[in-house]
Amino acid sequence: MLENISLVFLSCLFTLLSISINAQSLEKISFDINQGISISSFQHKDGNSTRSKTGLPLFSLLIDEEEVNTLMAVGIEKRKGLSFQLFEKIEVSCKFVTDFNPGFKAEVIFRNISNDTVSMANVVPFGQSPGHTYITGKGDHWLSRTHLFRPGYQPVNVIVPDNAWELGYSSFELKDGLGVCALARRTQSENTQHKRFETLLYPGGTVTYDLYADFYQGSWQEGLRRIFQERHLYQVEAFDNTLFEREDLKWIRDQYVVHLIMSWDHLFYDREEQTYTLSDFIRRGKALYGGDDIIGIWPTWPALGLDQRNQWDMFRDLPGGMEKLRAVADSCRAMGTKFFICYNPWDESTRSEDHLEGMEDLIRQTGADGVVLDTKGESSKELQEAADRVKPGVIMYSEGMAVPKNMQGIVSGRVHNALYYPPMLNLNKFIKPEFAVFRVAELTFDRIRREYALSFFNGYGTELNIFRPGRPEWIEEDYRFLGRTARILRENSANFNNNRYTPLVETLKDSLYVNFWPAENKRVYTIFSLVPQGFQGPLFPIKMKQGFHYIDAWNHEELEVDTVAGNYYASVSLDAFNQQWLGTNNEGAVGAVLQLPEILSVHLEGDQLSVSANRGEEIRIWAGTPDYEKTPVTFSIGQHTLRLLDTFGKFEGKFVVQLFEGKELLDERIVKIDPGTARLTSLPGTTREAKRAPKGMVEIPGGPFVWKVTQGDEFIPYPPHPENGKSQTVKRFFMDKYPVTNGQFEKFLDATGYLPEDTVNFLKHWKNRQLPPGLEDHPVTYVTYEDALAYAQWAGKRLPTEWEWQYAAQTPDQRPWPWIEGTGKVSRSEQYVTNTLTVSKIQGLDSVYCDVGDGTLDPVGAHPKGANPYGLQDLVGSVWQMTHDLYDNGSYQFVMLKGGSYYKPEASWWYVQGGPRELHYRQQWLRVSPGFERNATVGFRCVKDATPKR
Repeated sequence: MLENISLVFLSCLFTLLSISINAQSLEKISFDINQGISISSFQHKDGNSTRSKTGLPLFSLLIDEEEVNTLMAVGIEKRKGLSFQLFEKIEVSCKFVTDFNPGFKAEVIFRNISNDTVSMANVVPFGQSPGHTYITGKGDHWLSRTHLFRPGYQPVNVIVPDNAWELGYSSFELKDGLGVCALARRTQSENTQHKRFETLLYPGGTVTYDLYADFYQGSWQEGLRRIFQERHLYQVEAFDNTLFEREDLKWIRDQYVVHLIMSWDHLFYDREEQTYTLSDFIRRGKALYGGDDIIGIWPTWPALGLDQRNQWDMFRDLPGGMEKLRAVADSCRAMGTKFFICYNPWDESTRSEDHLEGMEDLIRQTGADGVVLDTKGESSKELQEAADRVKPGVIMYSEGMAVPKNMQGIVSGRVHNALYYPPMLNLNKFIKPEFAVFRVAELTFDRIRREYALSFFNGYGTELNIFRPGRPEWIEEDYRFLGRTARILRENSANFNNNRYTPLVETLKDSLYVNFWPAENKRVYTIFSLVPQGFQGPLFPIKMKQGFHYIDAWNHEELEVDTVAGNYYASVSLDAFNQQWLGTNNEGAVGAVLQLPEILSVHLEGDQLSVSANRGEEIRIWAGTPDYEKTPVTFSIGQHTLRLLDTFGKFEGKFVVQLFEGKELLDERIVKIDPGTARLTSLPGTTREAKRAPKGMVEIPGGPFVWKVTQGDEFIPYPPHPENGKSQTVKRFFMDKYPVTNGQFEKFLDATGYLPEDTVNFLKHWKNRQLPPGLEDHPVTYVTYEDALAYAQWAGKRLPTEWEWQYAAQTPDQRPWPWIEGTGKVSRSEQYVTNTLTVSKIQGLDSVYCDVGDGTLDPVGAHPKGANPYGLQDLVGSVWQMTHDLYDNGSYQFVMLKGGSYYKPEASWWYVQGGPRELHYRQQWLRVSPGFERNATVGFRCVKDATPKR
């Protein structure tokens, strides 16, 4: 017969208004005790109830390494709770605390009723299940057994508070996102032996576990948040947040690299030179990892006790005494590094001196910014008050990680290196994200990239403890890796101190782990990979939000977003690492994804980068990935334009543009110059404006124009144009009716005495630089770009840009040839040419329109029927006409030519395709030296700026 027993648990006496149904307390639990003990339903405070999963035990555990649960209970009795037996070895009594809130609490007492010693471990509320998220021990490691189990993933080794090694936790969803979370903690015992993860019960021995449970709403991480972050593992009824609210102590949260150095280290003091060397050490560190946020010195242990001097005496006896030590501390602070001293509370046998007075005096004399509390996992009110009497903002920094109840008295501490191969996820950070955590790492034993990677993944700093001697050969390489992680931590520190941190978000692949750090206007995801071959592809879900974008902050790339089953996923790229490092302290790779507000406006056109931002403090532009060994170009907020070649030389690749408010990254954009990209290096010039067309020039009226180009052999890539195919408005200007002639160039020489520095092939077709009779009206050739610029400046003109030349030649109707309208219709002035006439037929018809490429250069104006509607003549088939546009692709420099020429080699397509060329065609003029560039087919014409018409 089924017997139902309803056990009532009082809810919390009050409910905070800011907490919704997910803070609602369990009011009633119903059990079925027909076959063992299982939970049948959970009742809410409002009277509603939700049925439990089928076959849900009250808890499970290991008895002599064999898993049992309450479904196996026998001898069940109801006596102010429940009592039963397990395995005929353990008698269990459950007492339910009716005045506990919030949620409920049960005291579960296990008694050994056998004649043998019984081992008991892994007490998990509601039992281990593939459908639950739970925490319990796995394996037999003497320090690191605690693991987090998630449905569908391999278990993850985790760090929990030092006084909670044996804890059991579980959570699971009931329905509609409503779940139950629970915690089991070992408390008191009699006739037992406590080990970190298990209890040995001698015959008659007892151990008590407190079991807590409550509702939560949302993902499994919200259940974890309820127990760890909001309830502080039920160690603290009301957390005293006083120290964390002190503005003077918050600076420690933004520190991520610490070195602890012994005072006899050469890095601290050079005995032979009798000089302090700490400033040199800090300076070297700035280039490798951005420098030390904190340096702590250690002149005591293991020398303390050699004589009667106490720990404070040993500071006083450092070279130069306290005056010199103060100078060293001040030099650290001047370089942006805080200065810490150490305190050894166990120093009781040397010269007697009050510890608080000694510490206070040392802080006063050195201006110390913090105190390393040797051997202590907590601080005390007296220690903090002693420091506060000297100056505000002095940090107490514990050697061990403070447990939740002790976090109220200290704001920073270490993850000790007693465990050399640290668990992957540190749940202490989840308990109190504002608590400044530093993982201790030692450089001497082995490569420790995994230490830096996991500190980054967990959103906290690294303490490099270099007490042990030795400087491995790979230290600089690994320091640079530390620098990459530290930069992301420093630039997004507000996110890593936010209590909405969510560990281990869903991923599409196991062995790739993602932590989520949200804040109001920025989201950060840190990634740790145990996939040695690397990874490329969609990994974790993200939300798309208007006005925001995603970047890969590790590789500094704009992030690709994929759609999987209708949801958006971040597509990431993670580095590979050598498979031999798996299982060592050098395994793994990291990544980071940021969702940022779209504040920066960044536009790259050729070589010209335009950047603007309307808020923030500073814009930084980097050639390549940001690095502490580089210096960015910086600008204030506003609009800025720069030439990349002028600013960064011939660098090709990504340019990273970042926006900062103080040290915090607000936005980032990435643009790229692909290797070999031709970049415009010339700046459009200006001339004195004219109202009417000067003699020999024609007016080019302003108007809209769609710029489209074709080009020849692209073995050397042609420059892309960001406006290609787009409509633009061109301003009014004037252009030479014909190419510049020999006669015009002669007048320039006579007026200026111009002679280029390199005269090779200069006016080669002239006789001893004298113009031969009969060539006065022929286009000038055998001139360089610089020769043409000099002429244009003398004439009060300039060379046209490719854009201007093509607009003037094609006119707004985009005609392919000067005499053919862009629609394919024949110009009205040339009615005798039919609409069906092809270009080849026009070229082969006769030479009335242009020189058809027969190798003979005609005088200007010899083909008046080839004029375009603006009256420009000799646009095609005369000489290649240079433009002002000078390009550099990192390997070559060239100028863009237009119009074709009178010369067309026919024997091979490998030749430059000359002859008359379409108005949209462009040709590179490769530059080597003036003598190489001057040739018989390249000339130029000029333009002049015009006043706007009213």
